[in-house]
Amino acid sequence: MKFDLVIKNGNVVMENSVEQLDIGILNGKIAEISKEIAGESAEIVDASHQYVMPGMIDAHVHICEPGRTEWEGFVTGTQGLAAGGTTSFIDMPLNALPATTTKSSLHLKLKSAENKAYVDYALYGGLVPDNLEDLEDLSNEGVVAFKCFMATCGSEEIGDFKNVDDFTLYQGMKKLAELGHVLSIHAENAELTDKLAVEKKKQGKTTARDYVESRPIFTEVDAVKRALLLGKETGCKLHFVHISSTEAVEEILKARQQGQEVTIESCPHYFTLDMEDFEKIGPVAKCAPPLRAKTEQDKLWEALKDGKIDILTSDHSPCPPEMKQSKTNNMFEMWGGISGCQNNVDLMFDEAVKKRGVSVREFSKMIATKPAEIFNLRNKGSIKVSYDADIILLNPNKSYTVQSEDLYYRHQHSPYVGRNINCRVTKTFVRGQLVFDLEKGIVGQPIGKFISAKTSFVEAPASV
Repeated sequence: MKFDLVIKNGNVVMENSVEQLDIGILNGKIAEISKEIAGESAEIVDASHQYVMPGMIDAHVHICEPGRTEWEGFVTGTQGLAAGGTTSFIDMPLNALPATTTKSSLHLKLKSAENKAYVDYALYGGLVPDNLEDLEDLSNEGVVAFKCFMATCGSEEIGDFKNVDDFTLYQGMKKLAELGHVLSIHAENAELTDKLAVEKKKQGKTTARDYVESRPIFTEVDAVKRALLLGKETGCKLHFVHISSTEAVEEILKARQQGQEVTIESCPHYFTLDMEDFEKIGPVAKCAPPLRAKTEQDKLWEALKDGKIDILTSDHSPCPPEMKQSKTNNMFEMWGGISGCQNNVDLMFDEAVKKRGVSVREFSKMIATKPAEIFNLRNKGSIKVSYDADIILLNPNKSYTVQSEDLYYRHQHSPYVGRNINCRVTKTFVRGQLVFDLEKGIVGQPIGKFISAKTSFVEAPASV
Protein backbone atom coordinates (compact mmCIF):
# COMPACT_ATOMS: atom_id res chain seq x y z
CA MET A 1 0.00 0.00 0.00
CA LYS A 2 1.19 3.50 -0.77
CA PHE A 3 0.47 6.02 1.98
CA ASP A 4 0.09 9.77 1.92
CA LEU A 5 2.06 9.96 5.14
CA VAL A 6 3.94 7.60 7.44
CA ILE A 7 4.86 8.61 10.98
CA LYS A 8 7.76 6.41 12.02
CA ASN A 9 9.63 5.43 15.19
CA GLY A 10 7.41 7.26 17.66
CA ASN A 11 6.10 6.08 21.01
CA VAL A 12 2.50 5.62 19.94
CA VAL A 13 -0.10 6.15 22.67
CA MET A 14 -3.03 3.79 22.19
CA GLU A 15 -5.86 3.03 24.57
CA ASN A 16 -4.20 -0.03 26.14
CA SER A 17 -0.49 0.39 25.43
CA VAL A 18 2.36 2.69 24.48
CA GLU A 19 4.58 1.12 21.83
CA GLN A 20 7.20 2.16 19.31
CA LEU A 21 5.24 1.80 16.08
CA ASP A 22 4.77 3.24 12.61
CA ILE A 23 1.48 4.75 11.48
CA GLY A 24 0.41 4.80 7.84
CA ILE A 25 -2.12 7.45 6.81
CA LEU A 26 -4.20 7.43 3.64
CA ASN A 27 -7.00 9.81 2.65
CA GLY A 28 -7.11 11.38 6.09
CA LYS A 29 -7.54 8.07 7.92
CA ILE A 30 -5.20 5.81 9.86
CA ALA A 31 -4.74 2.91 7.45
CA GLU A 32 -2.06 0.83 9.19
CA ILE A 33 -0.34 0.59 12.57
CA SER A 34 2.60 -1.81 12.73
CA LYS A 35 6.14 -2.30 13.96
CA GLU A 36 7.56 -1.25 10.63
CA ILE A 37 5.82 0.05 7.55
CA ALA A 38 7.73 -0.67 4.39
CA GLY A 39 7.04 0.56 0.90
CA GLU A 40 6.45 3.94 -0.65
CA SER A 41 5.02 6.99 1.02
CA ALA A 42 4.48 10.52 -0.19
CA GLU A 43 5.89 11.82 3.08
CA ILE A 44 7.72 10.35 6.07
CA VAL A 45 7.91 11.99 9.49
CA ASP A 46 10.45 10.65 11.97
CA ALA A 47 8.95 10.83 15.47
CA SER A 48 11.90 9.27 17.29
CA HIS A 49 11.98 10.05 21.04
CA GLN A 50 8.53 11.66 20.87
CA TYR A 51 5.05 10.59 21.89
CA VAL A 52 2.59 10.15 19.06
CA MET A 53 -0.82 10.82 20.57
CA PRO A 54 -4.39 11.42 19.46
CA GLY A 55 -4.94 15.14 19.20
CA MET A 56 -6.81 16.81 22.00
CA ILE A 57 -10.56 17.24 21.68
CA ASP A 58 -11.19 20.44 23.60
CA ALA A 59 -14.85 20.24 24.58
CA HIS A 60 -15.04 23.74 26.04
CA VAL A 61 -13.98 26.63 23.81
CA HIS A 62 -15.52 30.08 23.32
CA ILE A 63 -15.06 31.36 19.78
CA CYS A 64 -16.79 34.72 19.82
CA GLU A 65 -17.58 34.91 16.11
CA PRO A 66 -20.01 36.19 14.88
CA GLY A 67 -20.82 39.37 16.71
CA ARG A 68 -17.79 39.62 18.96
CA THR A 69 -15.04 38.58 16.59
CA GLU A 70 -12.88 41.33 18.12
CA TRP A 71 -12.73 39.09 21.21
CA GLU A 72 -11.69 35.94 19.34
CA GLY A 73 -12.51 34.66 15.87
CA PHE A 74 -12.29 31.26 14.20
CA VAL A 75 -8.96 32.03 12.51
CA THR A 76 -7.01 33.14 15.57
CA GLY A 77 -8.75 30.83 18.02
CA THR A 78 -8.19 27.69 15.97
CA GLN A 79 -4.60 28.63 15.23
CA GLY A 80 -4.04 28.70 18.99
CA LEU A 81 -5.79 25.36 19.35
CA ALA A 82 -3.68 23.79 16.57
CA ALA A 83 -0.44 25.13 18.03
CA GLY A 84 -1.40 23.62 21.37
CA GLY A 85 -2.11 20.13 20.03
CA THR A 86 -5.89 20.30 19.69
CA THR A 87 -7.34 18.72 16.55
CA SER A 88 -11.09 19.11 17.26
CA PHE A 89 -13.08 21.33 19.59
CA ILE A 90 -16.65 21.99 20.64
CA ASP A 91 -17.68 25.62 20.48
CA MET A 92 -19.77 26.93 23.34
CA PRO A 93 -23.07 28.68 22.52
CA LEU A 94 -22.26 31.91 24.35
CA ASN A 95 -19.99 34.95 23.93
CA ALA A 96 -20.82 35.20 20.23
CA LEU A 97 -23.74 37.43 19.24
CA PRO A 98 -26.30 36.12 18.76
CA ALA A 99 -25.79 33.19 21.09
CA THR A 100 -26.32 29.76 19.50
CA THR A 101 -29.82 29.21 20.86
CA THR A 102 -31.96 29.02 17.71
CA LYS A 103 -31.77 27.43 14.28
CA SER A 104 -31.09 30.80 12.64
CA SER A 105 -28.28 31.70 15.07
CA LEU A 106 -26.75 28.26 14.51
CA HIS A 107 -26.72 28.93 10.77
CA LEU A 108 -25.00 32.28 11.39
CA LYS A 109 -22.35 30.50 13.44
CA LEU A 110 -21.80 27.89 10.72
CA LYS A 111 -21.58 30.56 8.04
CA SER A 112 -19.06 32.54 10.07
CA ALA A 113 -16.85 29.46 10.46
CA GLU A 114 -16.63 28.59 6.76
CA ASN A 115 -13.02 28.38 5.50
CA LYS A 116 -11.64 29.87 8.73
CA ALA A 117 -11.01 26.96 11.13
CA TYR A 118 -7.65 25.19 11.22
CA VAL A 119 -9.06 22.25 13.21
CA ASP A 120 -12.37 20.40 13.13
CA TYR A 121 -15.26 21.76 15.16
CA ALA A 122 -18.59 20.70 16.62
CA LEU A 123 -21.17 23.04 18.12
CA TYR A 124 -23.15 23.32 21.33
CA GLY A 125 -26.71 24.54 21.41
CA GLY A 126 -27.79 26.70 24.32
CA LEU A 127 -30.56 26.16 26.85
CA VAL A 128 -31.90 29.55 27.91
CA PRO A 129 -35.21 30.71 29.41
CA ASP A 130 -36.93 31.50 26.11
CA ASN A 131 -35.86 28.71 23.75
CA LEU A 132 -37.48 25.46 24.93
CA GLU A 133 -39.28 25.30 21.57
CA ASP A 134 -35.96 25.62 19.74
CA LEU A 135 -34.19 22.64 21.27
CA GLU A 136 -35.45 20.10 18.77
CA ASP A 137 -34.51 22.31 15.82
CA LEU A 138 -30.99 22.69 17.19
CA SER A 139 -30.78 18.94 17.65
CA ASN A 140 -31.92 18.36 14.08
CA GLU A 141 -29.28 20.80 12.84
CA GLY A 142 -26.48 18.70 14.33
CA VAL A 143 -25.36 20.18 17.66
CA VAL A 144 -23.55 17.55 19.73
CA ALA A 145 -24.75 18.74 23.16
CA PHE A 146 -26.47 21.59 25.00
CA LYS A 147 -25.15 24.07 27.56
CA CYS A 148 -26.80 26.07 30.32
CA PHE A 149 -25.69 28.43 33.06
CA MET A 150 -27.01 28.19 36.59
CA ALA A 151 -24.84 31.20 37.46
CA THR A 152 -25.80 34.66 36.24
CA CYS A 153 -24.45 35.45 32.79
CA GLY A 154 -25.09 37.54 29.72
CA SER A 155 -25.75 41.21 29.11
CA GLU A 156 -28.61 43.46 28.01
CA GLU A 157 -27.57 43.12 24.36
CA ILE A 158 -30.19 41.50 22.14
CA GLY A 159 -29.38 37.89 21.44
CA ASP A 160 -26.96 37.44 24.33
CA PHE A 161 -26.94 34.25 26.41
CA LYS A 162 -28.97 34.09 29.64
CA ASN A 163 -28.83 31.80 32.64
CA VAL A 164 -31.69 29.42 33.40
CA ASP A 165 -34.13 29.46 36.27
CA ASP A 166 -35.00 26.16 37.93
CA PHE A 167 -38.20 25.72 35.94
CA THR A 168 -36.42 26.20 32.62
CA LEU A 169 -33.72 23.81 33.77
CA TYR A 170 -36.29 21.17 34.67
CA GLN A 171 -38.31 21.58 31.47
CA GLY A 172 -35.16 21.69 29.37
CA MET A 173 -33.84 18.51 30.92
CA LYS A 174 -37.12 16.74 30.16
CA LYS A 175 -36.91 17.73 26.51
CA LEU A 176 -33.22 16.88 26.16
CA ALA A 177 -33.82 13.50 27.76
CA GLU A 178 -36.38 12.82 25.01
CA LEU A 179 -33.88 13.92 22.37
CA GLY A 180 -31.08 11.85 23.93
CA HIS A 181 -28.73 14.80 24.39
CA VAL A 182 -26.15 15.62 27.03
CA LEU A 183 -26.73 18.84 28.98
CA SER A 184 -23.51 20.53 30.09
CA ILE A 185 -23.93 22.74 33.13
CA HIS A 186 -22.09 25.70 34.61
CA ALA A 187 -22.99 25.00 38.23
CA GLU A 188 -22.90 27.92 40.66
CA ASN A 189 -25.81 29.24 42.75
CA ALA A 190 -26.73 32.51 41.02
CA GLU A 191 -28.61 34.15 43.89
CA LEU A 192 -25.91 33.44 46.45
CA THR A 193 -22.94 34.46 44.29
CA ASP A 194 -24.70 37.62 43.07
CA LYS A 195 -25.66 38.78 46.55
CA LEU A 196 -22.32 37.86 48.09
CA ALA A 197 -20.71 40.01 45.39
CA VAL A 198 -23.07 42.91 46.21
CA GLU A 199 -22.12 42.65 49.88
CA LYS A 200 -18.41 42.72 49.08
CA LYS A 201 -18.77 45.76 46.85
CA LYS A 202 -20.84 47.64 49.46
CA GLN A 203 -17.99 47.06 51.90
CA GLY A 204 -15.44 48.34 49.39
CA LYS A 205 -13.89 44.89 49.13
CA THR A 206 -13.02 44.47 45.45
CA THR A 207 -9.70 42.60 45.35
CA ALA A 208 -8.96 39.24 43.75
CA ARG A 209 -9.38 37.53 47.11
CA ASP A 210 -12.72 39.27 47.66
CA TYR A 211 -13.93 38.02 44.28
CA VAL A 212 -12.92 34.45 45.16
CA GLU A 213 -14.67 34.72 48.54
CA SER A 214 -17.88 35.84 46.80
CA ARG A 215 -18.03 32.50 44.96
CA PRO A 216 -17.26 29.95 47.70
CA ILE A 217 -17.12 26.23 47.08
CA PHE A 218 -20.50 25.56 48.69
CA THR A 219 -22.20 27.64 45.95
CA GLU A 220 -20.77 25.26 43.36
CA VAL A 221 -21.76 22.20 45.38
CA ASP A 222 -25.30 23.50 45.94
CA ALA A 223 -25.87 24.00 42.21
CA VAL A 224 -24.38 20.59 41.41
CA LYS A 225 -26.72 18.89 43.87
CA ARG A 226 -29.81 20.67 42.52
CA ALA A 227 -28.90 19.83 38.94
CA LEU A 228 -28.29 16.20 39.86
CA LEU A 229 -31.71 15.98 41.51
CA LEU A 230 -33.42 17.37 38.42
CA GLY A 231 -31.34 15.07 36.24
CA LYS A 232 -32.47 12.10 38.29
CA GLU A 233 -36.11 13.15 37.97
CA THR A 234 -35.94 13.69 34.21
CA GLY A 235 -33.43 11.04 33.11
CA CYS A 236 -31.32 13.66 31.35
CA LYS A 237 -27.64 12.89 30.75
CA LEU A 238 -25.51 15.53 32.48
CA HIS A 239 -21.98 16.84 32.10
CA PHE A 240 -20.56 19.32 34.61
CA VAL A 241 -18.12 21.82 33.16
CA HIS A 242 -15.03 23.34 34.81
CA ILE A 243 -15.53 21.72 38.23
CA SER A 244 -13.20 23.40 40.73
CA SER A 245 -13.74 21.51 44.01
CA THR A 246 -13.43 17.95 45.24
CA GLU A 247 -16.67 18.19 47.19
CA ALA A 248 -18.50 18.76 43.91
CA VAL A 249 -16.58 15.88 42.33
CA GLU A 250 -17.68 13.53 45.10
CA GLU A 251 -21.34 14.55 44.80
CA ILE A 252 -21.25 13.82 41.07
CA LEU A 253 -19.56 10.46 41.57
CA LYS A 254 -22.13 9.53 44.21
CA ALA A 255 -24.91 10.17 41.67
CA ARG A 256 -23.07 8.12 39.06
CA GLN A 257 -22.76 5.21 41.48
CA GLN A 258 -26.52 5.41 41.96
CA GLY A 259 -27.07 5.01 38.24
CA GLN A 260 -27.15 8.50 36.78
CA GLU A 261 -25.39 9.21 33.48
CA VAL A 262 -23.11 12.07 34.46
CA THR A 263 -19.54 13.12 33.67
CA ILE A 264 -17.02 15.66 34.98
CA GLU A 265 -14.57 18.06 33.38
CA SER A 266 -12.01 20.34 34.92
CA CYS A 267 -9.46 22.72 33.44
CA PRO A 268 -5.68 23.21 33.56
CA HIS A 269 -5.98 26.50 35.43
CA TYR A 270 -7.52 24.83 38.47
CA PHE A 271 -4.53 22.50 38.68
CA THR A 272 -1.74 24.96 37.87
CA LEU A 273 -2.92 28.25 39.39
CA ASP A 274 -4.34 29.00 42.82
CA MET A 275 -5.82 31.98 44.61
CA GLU A 276 -2.42 33.40 45.51
CA ASP A 277 -1.38 33.18 41.86
CA PHE A 278 -4.55 35.09 40.99
CA GLU A 279 -3.55 37.84 43.41
CA LYS A 280 -0.09 38.06 41.82
CA ILE A 281 -1.09 37.73 38.16
CA GLY A 282 -4.22 39.84 38.27
CA PRO A 283 -7.34 39.91 36.08
CA VAL A 284 -5.99 37.69 33.27
CA ALA A 285 -6.40 34.87 35.83
CA LYS A 286 -10.00 35.74 36.72
CA CYS A 287 -12.53 33.01 35.95
CA ALA A 288 -15.73 31.47 37.29
CA PRO A 289 -15.76 29.33 39.31
CA PRO A 290 -12.69 31.12 40.64
CA LEU A 291 -9.24 29.74 41.32
CA ARG A 292 -9.20 28.05 44.71
CA ALA A 293 -6.82 27.86 47.66
CA LYS A 294 -3.71 25.71 47.34
CA THR A 295 -5.15 23.16 49.78
CA GLU A 296 -8.18 22.66 47.52
CA GLN A 297 -5.95 22.43 44.46
CA ASP A 298 -3.94 19.65 46.12
CA LYS A 299 -7.15 17.69 46.73
CA LEU A 300 -8.24 18.22 43.13
CA TRP A 301 -4.92 16.74 41.96
CA GLU A 302 -5.60 13.64 44.07
CA ALA A 303 -9.02 13.33 42.45
CA LEU A 304 -7.47 13.54 38.99
CA LYS A 305 -4.78 10.98 39.83
CA ASP A 306 -7.50 8.66 41.17
CA GLY A 307 -9.35 8.81 37.84
CA LYS A 308 -12.31 10.77 39.21
CA ILE A 309 -12.20 13.52 36.59
CA ASP A 310 -13.29 12.36 33.14
CA ILE A 311 -11.88 15.02 30.84
CA LEU A 312 -9.72 18.13 30.70
CA THR A 313 -10.81 21.20 28.75
CA SER A 314 -9.43 24.71 28.36
CA ASP A 315 -12.57 26.83 28.87
CA HIS A 316 -10.74 29.24 26.56
CA SER A 317 -12.73 32.44 27.14
CA PRO A 318 -10.87 35.38 25.58
CA CYS A 319 -11.57 39.10 25.52
CA PRO A 320 -9.86 42.36 24.51
CA PRO A 321 -7.30 43.58 27.09
CA GLU A 322 -9.37 46.63 28.02
CA MET A 323 -12.03 44.29 29.41
CA LYS A 324 -9.45 43.08 31.92
CA GLN A 325 -9.04 46.61 33.26
CA SER A 326 -10.89 48.82 35.74
CA LYS A 327 -10.25 52.47 36.61
CA THR A 328 -10.85 51.66 40.27
CA ASN A 329 -9.04 48.29 40.13
CA ASN A 330 -12.35 46.60 40.98
CA MET A 331 -11.99 42.89 40.22
CA PHE A 332 -15.78 42.48 40.03
CA GLU A 333 -15.92 44.84 37.04
CA MET A 334 -13.35 42.97 34.95
CA TRP A 335 -14.12 40.21 32.46
CA GLY A 336 -13.90 36.72 33.91
CA GLY A 337 -12.35 34.31 31.45
CA ILE A 338 -8.96 32.69 30.89
CA SER A 339 -7.16 32.44 27.56
CA GLY A 340 -5.34 29.13 27.69
CA CYS A 341 -6.11 26.71 24.86
CA GLN A 342 -2.64 26.94 23.30
CA ASN A 343 -1.03 25.44 26.41
CA ASN A 344 -3.54 22.72 27.34
CA VAL A 345 -1.59 19.66 26.30
CA ASP A 346 2.00 20.47 27.13
CA LEU A 347 1.19 22.22 30.42
CA MET A 348 -0.88 19.35 31.76
CA PHE A 349 1.44 16.67 30.36
CA ASP A 350 4.26 18.34 32.28
CA GLU A 351 2.26 18.69 35.49
CA ALA A 352 0.29 15.43 35.43
CA VAL A 353 2.53 12.95 33.63
CA LYS A 354 6.05 14.18 34.26
CA LYS A 355 5.66 15.63 37.75
CA ARG A 356 2.88 13.53 39.29
CA GLY A 357 3.09 10.15 37.60
CA VAL A 358 -0.22 10.03 35.75
CA SER A 359 0.22 7.46 32.97
CA VAL A 360 0.49 8.70 29.41
CA ARG A 361 -2.46 6.46 28.47
CA GLU A 362 -4.70 7.93 31.16
CA PHE A 363 -3.67 11.43 30.16
CA SER A 364 -4.52 10.66 26.53
CA LYS A 365 -7.93 9.37 27.56
CA MET A 366 -8.68 12.58 29.47
CA ILE A 367 -7.81 14.88 26.58
CA ALA A 368 -8.99 12.80 23.61
CA THR A 369 -10.65 9.40 24.01
CA LYS A 370 -13.17 10.26 26.72
CA PRO A 371 -14.34 13.55 25.15
CA ALA A 372 -15.00 11.67 21.92
CA GLU A 373 -17.08 9.13 23.85
CA ILE A 374 -19.07 11.65 25.89
CA PHE A 375 -20.01 13.77 22.88
CA ASN A 376 -20.28 10.89 20.39
CA LEU A 377 -17.55 12.07 18.03
CA ARG A 378 -17.09 8.80 16.24
CA ASN A 379 -13.77 7.98 14.55
CA LYS A 380 -12.00 10.56 16.69
CA GLY A 381 -10.09 10.55 19.96
CA SER A 382 -7.97 7.40 19.53
CA ILE A 383 -5.18 6.04 17.39
CA LYS A 384 -6.92 3.14 15.66
CA VAL A 385 -7.13 1.85 12.12
CA SER A 386 -10.00 3.57 10.24
CA TYR A 387 -10.06 6.51 12.68
CA ASP A 388 -9.37 10.06 11.55
CA ALA A 389 -5.64 10.75 11.53
CA ASP A 390 -5.91 13.48 14.16
CA ILE A 391 -2.44 13.11 15.61
CA ILE A 392 0.05 15.19 17.56
CA LEU A 393 3.73 14.74 18.28
CA LEU A 394 4.94 15.73 21.74
CA ASN A 395 8.59 15.99 22.76
CA PRO A 396 8.69 15.18 26.48
CA ASN A 397 12.16 16.70 26.90
CA LYS A 398 11.83 20.05 25.15
CA SER A 399 11.40 22.89 27.64
CA TYR A 400 10.24 26.39 26.81
CA THR A 401 8.88 29.53 28.42
CA VAL A 402 5.46 30.81 27.36
CA GLN A 403 5.88 34.20 25.66
CA SER A 404 2.99 36.47 24.73
CA GLU A 405 4.40 37.04 21.23
CA ASP A 406 4.18 33.29 20.53
CA LEU A 407 0.44 33.13 21.28
CA TYR A 408 -1.84 32.96 18.25
CA TYR A 409 -4.85 34.40 20.06
CA ARG A 410 -6.36 37.64 18.79
CA HIS A 411 -5.24 39.19 22.08
CA GLN A 412 -1.95 37.81 23.35
CA HIS A 413 -2.60 37.64 27.07
CA SER A 414 -2.69 34.53 29.24
CA PRO A 415 -1.98 33.71 32.89
CA TYR A 416 0.64 31.23 31.64
CA VAL A 417 2.90 33.90 30.10
CA GLY A 418 6.32 33.60 31.74
CA ARG A 419 5.74 30.03 32.85
CA ASN A 420 8.32 27.36 32.04
CA ILE A 421 6.87 24.15 30.58
CA ASN A 422 9.04 21.04 30.32
CA CYS A 423 7.63 19.44 27.16
CA ARG A 424 6.22 20.70 23.88
CA VAL A 425 3.86 19.84 21.06
CA THR A 426 5.99 19.80 17.90
CA LYS A 427 3.48 18.85 15.19
CA THR A 428 -0.29 18.74 14.83
CA PHE A 429 -2.04 16.79 12.09
CA VAL A 430 -5.77 17.13 11.35
CA ARG A 431 -7.04 14.22 9.28
CA GLY A 432 -3.47 13.56 8.19
CA GLN A 433 -2.72 17.13 7.14
CA LEU A 434 -0.05 19.11 8.96
CA VAL A 435 -1.55 22.27 10.43
CA PHE A 436 1.16 23.18 12.95
CA ASP A 437 4.89 22.62 13.02
CA LEU A 438 7.09 23.97 15.80
CA GLU A 439 9.69 25.23 13.35
CA LYS A 440 7.31 26.57 10.70
CA GLY A 441 4.35 27.68 12.82
CA ILE A 442 0.85 27.40 11.35
CA VAL A 443 1.00 25.51 8.06
CA GLY A 444 -1.28 25.92 5.06
CA GLN A 445 -4.83 27.17 4.81
CA PRO A 446 -7.76 26.46 7.17
CA ILE A 447 -8.98 22.87 6.65
CA GLY A 448 -11.27 22.45 9.65
CA LYS A 449 -14.72 21.03 9.02
CA PHE A 450 -17.98 20.89 10.90
CA ILE A 451 -18.67 17.71 12.87
CA SER A 452 -22.43 17.19 12.82
CA ALA A 453 -24.16 15.00 15.39
CA LYS A 454 -26.63 14.05 12.65
CA THR A 455 -23.96 12.02 10.94
CA SER A 456 -21.23 11.80 13.59
CA PHE A 457 -18.58 12.30 10.97
CA VAL A 458 -16.91 15.31 9.46
CA GLU A 459 -18.86 17.03 6.75
CA ALA A 460 -18.65 20.29 4.87
CA PRO A 461 -20.13 23.31 6.63
CA ALA A 462 -23.89 23.53 6.15
CA SER A 463 -25.02 26.06 3.58
CA VAL A 464 -27.30 28.81 4.81
